[in-house]
Amino acid sequence: MAQIENPSCQREILATNPKCSSCNWFSPETGIYISKHRSRQLPSNPFLDVVSFIFSHSHKGVSALIDSSSGFSISYSKLQQMVKSMGSGLHEIGVSQGEVVLILLPNTIYYPVVFLGVLSIGAIATSMNPLSSPAEIKKRISDCNVVLAFATSGRVGEIEKMGVHVVEVRENAASDSSWSEFSCFNKLLLSDPNSSHRAIINQKDTAAILYSSGTSGVSKGVVLTHMNFIAMVELFVRFEASQYESLASDNVYLATVPMFHVYGLSLFAMGLLSLGSAIVVMRKFDVDEMVRAIDRYKITHLPVVSPILMALARVKSSSDCSLRSLKQVSFGAAPTSKKIILDFLQRFPQVDLIQGYGMTETAAVGTRGFNTEKIRKYTSIGLLAPNMQAKVVNWITGSCLPPGETGELWLRGPAIMKGYLNNAEATSSTIDRDGWLHTGDIAHFDQDGYLYILDRLKEMIKYKGYQIAPADLEAVLFSHPEILDVAVAAVIDEEAGELPVAFVVKRPGSALSQADVIDYVAQQVAPYKKVRKVVFTSSIPKSAAGKILRRRLSNSISNLKSRI
Repeated sequence: MAQIENPSCQREILATNPKCSSCNWFSPETGIYISKHRSRQLPSNPFLDVVSFIFSHSHKGVSALIDSSSGFSISYSKLQQMVKSMGSGLHEIGVSQGEVVLILLPNTIYYPVVFLGVLSIGAIATSMNPLSSPAEIKKRISDCNVVLAFATSGRVGEIEKMGVHVVEVRENAASDSSWSEFSCFNKLLLSDPNSSHRAIINQKDTAAILYSSGTSGVSKGVVLTHMNFIAMVELFVRFEASQYESLASDNVYLATVPMFHVYGLSLFAMGLLSLGSAIVVMRKFDVDEMVRAIDRYKITHLPVVSPILMALARVKSSSDCSLRSLKQVSFGAAPTSKKIILDFLQRFPQVDLIQGYGMTETAAVGTRGFNTEKIRKYTSIGLLAPNMQAKVVNWITGSCLPPGETGELWLRGPAIMKGYLNNAEATSSTIDRDGWLHTGDIAHFDQDGYLYILDRLKEMIKYKGYQIAPADLEAVLFSHPEILDVAVAAVIDEEAGELPVAFVVKRPGSALSQADVIDYVAQQVAPYKKVRKVVFTSSIPKSAAGKILRRRLSNSISNLKSRI
């Protein structure tokens, strides 16, 4: 048993919840929650890179990556050779171990080839939304000292003007012959895969720099190591596959979420490739194309984010497609309302719906939900992943909290990032001396060990000393039959501090008024939680991962102060 880190924990926890003394997954003495799953063995060889780890697993997979539009595919028999060729080619053109390569690509079957090729020679990958502005790209190049970039034709010229050599990657994957049209990429793929160059890579070496807003403030570079990614492959993807009886190599996944984000990157560019699963890649999300692809390729597994789950729940009744092949839909990356979940389950009662949780800072490892005959907790983000530990901490007093009590979630385990790039202050304020990552998420465990995320600590609305979680109000608003989408943000008020404002997307033709919305919420929440202003809008701004961009909303309502 670990040493008591906060002497007040034991007294407070046992006083509020005496049952906790018998939990084998929670320690009243330390306030530490451990996974209810059996620990999984991680490789002890210090000189093991994640690419070698991925390809060390045998399976019966045939097709690795399939372009959803053309059907053009990369087989597992060719994939490893292509990754080796990419690595050799990068080394031949002068990319050295420890140097950073920018991947500015949409989803493509070549994304994993590029990403794994970079990592295989000990270079470092940094991924970025291909729609990023020139100013954002320039800043990334400067922050990471980028030496080479992969991009589509439309971005080549502007990046070269920034002093970085660019390898053009064609978006349309139709056939091998199309490679000749972008010769530099072709030369990399035709490099000798058996080159004598072999980088000596330590598990602790940096593998990627992914950007995240973190627990607070502006976007920061999250430094992830080969060890972090190995833990992700084992504790997230391979662990999840082990919970089901079917062969992972028989599963067909549809890649709708972007690979430049840690969620898509973890699944489609790394973890699933160790299992032999087929991955059908959508270059750009479109709900009609998604439905066609599910039927055409007999998709069995569909990882999504909240907006896609919402779209899928609405599409079946008006579609000619059966979608009968779907066995599992998993979602994460952003909170999802109970109404969206229930709407989906009503449409697809035969589908196993599971929710998970992870951060860029944890290499997507955190929790995963599994439904059984006895326990079906769709609104929970699941149980802690194997080898992971957690605390729930009162963000005011610092006291550890037992099951049922809400506080800030802290995580510790082998997937936790190395730190923030060139930002020691942000690193030390996020990861404490004992290795706990302060997530900034407000959460609680129930009596069965299932975890629930309430909201972000930095997004809590402070009204006259009260704390209001935007997600609480959004859940109420989502239950209104005439509301399609909603977000709640804060506006500054001199007297109250902050006031909650609701942004609402109405159903077409709805006569819903501001007063209707305010009254509807007021009937269901405590007086201090009431919505004070309603703004009707055509859409809610969200990130590629489906997270509501509350800061953008707050900026847009800053001029409302005098009107409220």
